[in-house]
Amino acid sequence: MASTVLILGGTGGIGAALARRLRGQGRGVHLAARDEGRLQALAQEIGASYSVCDVNDGDAIKRAVSEAGEGLDGLAYAVGTINLKPVARLSDQDFETDFRVNALGAVRAVQAALPVFKKQDAASVLFFSTVAVAQGFTAHASVAMAKGAIEGLTRALAAELAPKVRVNCIAPSLTKTELAKALTANETMATAIAQMHALQRLGEADDIAPLAALLLSPEAGWISGQIVGVDGGRSSLRTKG
Repeated sequence: MASTVLILGGTGGIGAALARRLRGQGRGVHLAARDEGRLQALAQEIGASYSVCDVNDGDAIKRAVSEAGEGLDGLAYAVGTINLKPVARLSDQDFETDFRVNALGAVRAVQAALPVFKKQDAASVLFFSTVAVAQGFTAHASVAMAKGAIEGLTRALAAELAPKVRVNCIAPSLTKTELAKALTANETMATAIAQMHALQRLGEADDIAPLAALLLSPEAGWISGQIVGVDGGRSSLRTKG
């Protein structure tokens, strides 16, 4: 039975980079996202299967898990939002939408995958957070709250699902993806944000994918419950006084 990783958000910047890397390592990949055209193109490029899936639809998540097949032993929830507003301008709908997409969808994905995972010798789940949870940035109240829930979920599930299922989370800083285009397309703004990092640049999806692939692999078999920063040093380093 072939080992398969389901990537929800598989056509996004980080999801697609992870998919390419996993296929390059010979692992099976099942992509899930909303845009069928982009799914078809990426699936054809790398030799993957796919499901059209909106993470707000629990039944669609279950179908994606089913269509991934009985070899499913990895789940990457590479879905997110970037909703940056001062707290006074955030509505209940803003908070609810960010929570549903970032956190509730992740829970639904794990719940759907568990029956298949229980049939495997071992399985792995990978979530994605943000450096803003640990650091605290202005205008990040809604997304930081939602991603903070993901970090708590990572640790809770890592404890509950051990020893068969490992659960980890990567917390990137600003990465040049389509989702972040509003922040990275302006060269002046992008340069200013890059200079806040010890490594003096913004992240690329391919900076995240190697660690993501490792955490989903048997080589990371003694790593669980971890929130790992891939952030150019933003979470822990200050190079200027």
